[in-house]
Amino acid sequence: MPNDPNANDTDAKVQLLLDRADISQVLYTYATGVDTRDFDLLASCFTEDLEADFRSFGSREIIKGRDNWLPIIRGTIEGLDATQHLTGNHVITVDGDSATLVAYLQALHRLDTARSDPEYTIGGYYTCDMVRGDDSRHNGGWRMRRYSLQVTWHRGNRDILRQAQRKLANQ
Repeated sequence: MPNDPNANDTDAKVQLLLDRADISQVLYTYATGVDTRDFDLLASCFTEDLEADFRSFGSREIIKGRDNWLPIIRGTIEGLDATQHLTGNHVITVDGDSATLVAYLQALHRLDTARSDPEYTIGGYYTCDMVRGDDSRHNGGWRMRRYSLQVTWHRGNRDILRQAQRKLANQ
């Protein structure tokens, strides 16, 4: 209906729903990339000028740049036998081509050859500042420009992360 006064309002609501789905998809893609060790897929989730703040997980500083961050993720998980990152309760605020996503997280890390408990699980939440770029082939063009992990609890054997790094170094 060309003369429908609510048409623009409906279009805006539909666009917001599409944006929210695409923004959530970025975090699902991120988790899939980490858990399947698909580092090209993982890279597609970030802008080149990414800032990653994992200080609550043990990082000493905010890491700047996708090319600096990816080797850190790889070095943390590659020696593990399995990881499983589950996110939920996505709360999304969209403002044009920028958005913020806050999502709960549980991340299981497993090393079958661990000296004791083979699992380490963390819980907390991600806060992701997203931007929409020109390449809409993946996730509607949305990517993470900044993201942080806030660990609120953990259980199990954190030492498996070090054991996995040593295992990888000895291969």
